[in-house]
Amino acid sequence: MKINELYPDVLTENSQYEFKAVLNSENPVKWAKTIVAYANGEGGYIFVGVSDDRDAFGLTIGEIDKAKNLVTLVNDRHIFPHARFSFQMRSVDDDAEKFVLAIKVLPSESVVRYRDGDFNETVYVKGDGNSAPATPEDIISLGKRKFGIDNETSATLFSEKEWSDYIELCKEYRSDGTPPSLKELQNEEAVSKDGYAKSGLVMFKDDYDGDDTLICCRLWRGNDKTGTVLDSDRIKGNLARVLERALGFIERNTKTGWKKTDAGGREEVRSYPKEAVREAMVNAIAHRDYSIGGTQIDVDIYGDRMDIVSPGSWLLPKDYREYPVGAIPSIRRNTVIAACLDIANLMERGGTGFQAMMESYRDSPAEKQPCVSIYPGFLDLRLFDRLYQSEIQFAEQTDSEKIIALLRDSPRSTKELQSVTSYKSRSRFLAEVLNPLIESGKIYRDGAVKDPTAVFRLR
Repeated sequence: MKINELYPDVLTENSQYEFKAVLNSENPVKWAKTIVAYANGEGGYIFVGVSDDRDAFGLTIGEIDKAKNLVTLVNDRHIFPHARFSFQMRSVDDDAEKFVLAIKVLPSESVVRYRDGDFNETVYVKGDGNSAPATPEDIISLGKRKFGIDNETSATLFSEKEWSDYIELCKEYRSDGTPPSLKELQNEEAVSKDGYAKSGLVMFKDDYDGDDTLICCRLWRGNDKTGTVLDSDRIKGNLARVLERALGFIERNTKTGWKKTDAGGREEVRSYPKEAVREAMVNAIAHRDYSIGGTQIDVDIYGDRMDIVSPGSWLLPKDYREYPVGAIPSIRRNTVIAACLDIANLMERGGTGFQAMMESYRDSPAEKQPCVSIYPGFLDLRLFDRLYQSEIQFAEQTDSEKIIALLRDSPRSTKELQSVTSYKSRSRFLAEVLNPLIESGKIYRDGAVKDPTAVFRLR
């Protein structure tokens, strides 16, 4: 029996139909890539129990059950986001002992990847009878699909008074300080022609309170999560508000130091350049995968670095280090959210965000350059503290320099400050180190002289 006797429209393998004699459990990518490709396209059918020359020989009920369980298992373990599909069966004999299994794969609303191991993900697209790894251009095209999570037309008419936080964000960062016009928002397809906000723009609305905008910020004592949390903030609300509050959290926990210039003067040095921090947070908000429920953006500030971790896999086929700086293809996972940030003058169109981060670290050594770590389902953008000094560097400092370095992390008591110096005598420590720093105006006491809870802070 030929397959077209069961399915009259199925004459040969093409972009919608593919034949498989069996599904190999030892090497599932050979057939699962077709599921991924169909999900990334317009959908399609995989017919199991059919030979390459269109003979529908069929499978037993037991074999059908094993095939269905295998497809479900591989989808759960290897395909992200999970593909949507359904099963159909048609008998190939009069006794109904063997059947062709048809797997109907539905198109996905986001870019689907096949994950093989912790760090190997591939996007597949469908050709005429084959499934192939996507090129960067293919992935860019997929990312621009109109049925993404942020591109649905809502039932809410756009009104400036209901988007006041977003309007203020635009006025703050746009060079002319003006609010965006309705025409601009429509040109960028953030608002429909008849005035209704797209779902991505709704996430900037003043009263938006979805769990998908959550950002969790923490300041840690030390260089890992075994230390004490010194400061934290759990930020929810519209995207304009959470961006501003996250930037505020980072700003209040950013230390400032000084370095000598060639002319003999002093130049301010911040732990984290403002430009790099802003680019990192904007990119995390623009490119996170909002379809992954129960997740958030995490901002963790340690003694030596800041990690900004956002849900969503790296979409390009190669590691970011394999692309020249400034030549990383621009892929927008959320086209409307990215457009709203672009209107606010917060996001570059050409994929130059990482280049801007690198530029702000141009005077830092190679080991302190920004980097991206790629994990299954998450991206970690790491910025290094330009003022952090290793234990060896710390040991080589004078006692006054050690105190200044220690106070950059957090306020400290007299006892804590003395403990990192060579002084055993408290009176000598006060007379020769601490008091001169106070008199020079570099530090000050927060609390009364005899108050046991008093601490010292940098000016």
